Amino acid sequence: MPRKKDNLCTEFAFTLPRGLSDAQNRVHRHGVMRLATAKDEILVQQERKVQENPAYSVLVMLARVITRLGSFNSVTSDLLEGLLLYDIAYLREFYNRINQQGNVHIPTQCPHCNNQFSVELELAGES
Repeated sequence: MPRKKDNLCTEFAFTLPRGLSDAQNRVHRHGVMRLATAKDEILVQQERKVQENPAYSVLVMLARVITRLGSFNSVTSDLLEGLLLYDIAYLREFYNRINQQGNVHIPTQCPHCNNQFSVELELAGES
């Protein structure tokens, strides 16, 4: 009997809590982020801005993995500099969730009855 192949989801939609305003005062909140690769990690470390200031690695990595933000089909670290810190924190949490946990549910166990169940993760700013 042939086994059904599992499809690997590599892109995830997100909505920023605040959004990015452009020169025409349009707010861009909806975007798509892809899973990071080992190559992304390597290229981020080779980036001149990151070597000069390691704190910049967050923006460079996010720029590599965000494939769309509003009407921007090309996202750069310079563009992301315009985001509020609240949105940067949201994107960092979203990045960690899709790249490290792999899903939105985490297994847990009741400390009283030892029943096992899963709990859905919720990002700050989601309603």
